[in-house]
Amino acid sequence: MSTTSPVKPPELRDFYENPAVPVASGTPRSRRQARMLAEALGAGAEAAGRTRTILDIGCGDGTAAATAAPFLPGHRIVGIDWSQDALRRARTRIPYAVRGELTDGGLPFRSGAADAVLFSEVIEHLVDPDAALDEIRRVLRPGGHLMLSTPNLAAWYNRALLLAGVQPVFSEVSLRAIHGRPGREVVGHLRLYTARALREFVAASGFEVVRLAGAPFHGVPRPLRPLDRLACARPSLASILLLHARRT
Repeated sequence: MSTTSPVKPPELRDFYENPAVPVASGTPRSRRQARMLAEALGAGAEAAGRTRTILDIGCGDGTAAATAAPFLPGHRIVGIDWSQDALRRARTRIPYAVRGELTDGGLPFRSGAADAVLFSEVIEHLVDPDAALDEIRRVLRPGGHLMLSTPNLAAWYNRALLLAGVQPVFSEVSLRAIHGRPGREVVGHLRLYTARALREFVAASGFEVVRLAGAPFHGVPRPLRPLDRLACARPSLASILLLHARRT
């Protein structure tokens, strides 16, 4: 009988601190989300007479914020993440990046300090999304904008995969390896939403849902990308859900 102790699996925090774990979610999604926010904020900070504060919560390596910045001229984008490795990379792409957590009071901002929050491809990784939206609501001013994106459990190809008995894309059963679904990267998804579930959840968290749109997924095989872009016309079928809500 072996007396060797079993190897302890990595904790979730250790998993996300691993630089090999992908943190960028695709330029097409970032651009669409930035355009939605620019439209919501109006003609720009110059016309409004003041600079708006936009928090990119879960900024990762800063790629998404850097992609969004040209669509939001004159506004201040602050990246926030709890991973020190991600923050080091983000600071090479954006001027402001600080550490924070999505717990009660875990974001280093006073209540009502932010005009808008970008919350891109984060909610599917969270153990407690309810607490996260509570903290986001705290830092947003009344009427402030929440721009949330997340993979769609009911994406057009996932519906076909489920009918064939295949694990849907985006869903994962292990942090160690891919089992039963297409793809090669383990990304640590814990929760997935349909368009209806996302609307209901955000509304129940104290937000008014303004708009739900779709975006393509950069990981779709090239021959299927035209179909993936076409599916964006019906958000309930799109690869990525883009939700715009306002704090009530």
